[in-house]
Amino acid sequence: MSKKNSAGKTPVNFIRQIIQNDLDTDKHDHIITRFPPEPNGYLHIGHAKSICLNFGVAGDFSGQCNLRFDDTNPEKEDEEYVTSIQEDVKWLGFDWGDHIYYSSDYFEQLFNFANELIDKGLAYVDSQDAETMRENRGTLTEPGIDSPYRSRSPQENSQLFAQMRAGEFENGKHVLRAKIDMASPNINLRDPVLYRIRHVPHQRSGDEWCIYPLYDYTHCISDALEGVTHSLCTLEFEDHRPLYDWVLDNISIPSHPRQIEFSRLNLDYTVMSKRLLTQLVEQNHVDGWNDPRMPTISGLKRRGYTPASIREFANRVGVTKKTNIVEYSSLESCIRDELDPTAPRAMAVIDPIKVTLTNYPKGELETLTVRNHPKDETMGTRELSFGEHLYIERDDFMLDPPKEFFRLSPGGRVRLRNAYVITCDEVIYDDAGEPTELLCSYSLETKGGKPPADGQKVKAIIHWVSAETAIDGEVRLYDRLFSEPNPLANKDQDFTASLNPNSLVRLQNSKLEPSLMDVDAEQRFQFERLGYFMLDSKDHQASKPVFNRIVTLRDAWAKINK
Repeated sequence: MSKKNSAGKTPVNFIRQIIQNDLDTDKHDHIITRFPPEPNGYLHIGHAKSICLNFGVAGDFSGQCNLRFDDTNPEKEDEEYVTSIQEDVKWLGFDWGDHIYYSSDYFEQLFNFANELIDKGLAYVDSQDAETMRENRGTLTEPGIDSPYRSRSPQENSQLFAQMRAGEFENGKHVLRAKIDMASPNINLRDPVLYRIRHVPHQRSGDEWCIYPLYDYTHCISDALEGVTHSLCTLEFEDHRPLYDWVLDNISIPSHPRQIEFSRLNLDYTVMSKRLLTQLVEQNHVDGWNDPRMPTISGLKRRGYTPASIREFANRVGVTKKTNIVEYSSLESCIRDELDPTAPRAMAVIDPIKVTLTNYPKGELETLTVRNHPKDETMGTRELSFGEHLYIERDDFMLDPPKEFFRLSPGGRVRLRNAYVITCDEVIYDDAGEPTELLCSYSLETKGGKPPADGQKVKAIIHWVSAETAIDGEVRLYDRLFSEPNPLANKDQDFTASLNPNSLVRLQNSKLEPSLMDVDAEQRFQFERLGYFMLDSKDHQASKPVFNRIVTLRDAWAKINK
């Protein structure tokens, strides 16, 4: 095998450098990584970084990446999550082939290895209750206290462990602990629990087991059984690495993967904890795990993000050991950069006010041919109808505008995109005094971008749709889920107190150009001047399209929220 990775690239982060060195020194002749999610929720953008890293380095070095479900906690796990995780990984563009595994596949081997530790005097059954064990664990400055059951003989421990497996004890009666060092400065080595009793059916093994191994014990053995060479974990597992190595050093297993830690992805204006995301779902703060405001992969997918944009985001974030918080605008920049050259343009008026052109021939419609993309002729053209009745955005008109407002106002004029210059001559009001219709005149000579006859420059161009041909639709404007960059900063209040009340605005009376009626569900558009949009995969109906805003045209959040 070549000592360079298969893509011929120079390693660009410390993990790739380690792998390259291991190949160059013949420590390994092939690379196996793994992505090991727990099926207790949907994957989020932080998992996407890990997916891209594990599958990415395996691919670049002509290696293999396993998908393994850490399914050792049946109280919180569900087959729904297993399915969603597989869908998300595939959607991101990665494939595990035949290498899909479950920690539950190894339950018998894990049990046997635990018995090996018992026989060696390196594990014991502890009968203290959970609170007492916590109290006796010690602190960062004080050593722990040995359990009174720590001196049980291997024979007694073996018998009790067998009875635990046989279901002879209720939950919490006993646990199996490693016998390491209750005075260790690393609290993870103070006789950690390896097994606990849980009389809960498992989604795969049913009632076969009532004792379940903990993650720190299961993870390293699963890696070794699968022949993983490099176990890539986030930094919170750095202090767990000595336990990872201790377990593998003390059981009869020939493989010993190397655990390497990297910084996890922290994104501002959101939370990246499955527990907190579960709370948002269960308390109905969001519309399920795939709510487009959620940082889940399925939520980003429904909102309109692409696999390529998320992979690019992971690439830009990079792999380091430095903990930092990434700006949400960095994620938005990735999807903008992809969609600007690829998304066809369309016009939609999401909060309409009616315009009547009093000097336009009554009952007539003309056809305007416009380009689908201003910079790419190969994307073709489409036809738009133009007549005496139009819709424009309500906020493109002001009764008493400030000096810097260049859009439409009484006596003012504006250019309609791809059409004419119009002048507002009169405003019609409802009984509450609100404008309901604008009576305007159009300048025939200004078609095609030509200047008005008086030669005065028109400073603003706005979008519009024809009232005669527009279709009704719903547009959903999604924004950041939280108003605060760090929703967890205030320890005196629940993080949900920082939810952004304007994270979703539904505009149910939007007017769309007719070309948006029958479009591909995966097609993304730039609604001119408004942002990038895609059909909502859940609520879209053929009779009334529902479009989600993926992202605005530019990052206005920082300016608005200073």
